[in-house]
Amino acid sequence: MIKHRYKLIAPVIVTAALVLYCIGMAVTLLSFDFDIPGGFKLVLLLSPVIGIGFSLYVLIERIKEIRSGEEDDLSKY
Repeated sequence: MIKHRYKLIAPVIVTAALVLYCIGMAVTLLSFDFDIPGGFKLVLLLSPVIGIGFSLYVLIERIKEIRSGEEDDLSKY
């Protein structure tokens, strides 16, 4: 189990950095006071939200993969 913890560090750090980047992008989009219609601003904000969702999904899948021991999938081919 301890061996798995070291393999989880990099995916967690990369995902945290990506989530912080997406949050920063969303805050930046909200902070500018352009004459953008509300619907278009909502569409612009969906991009960071979708990015956060996908990155969390991939992190969860990677954690499952590491815990099951299927890390070297490329060696099968």
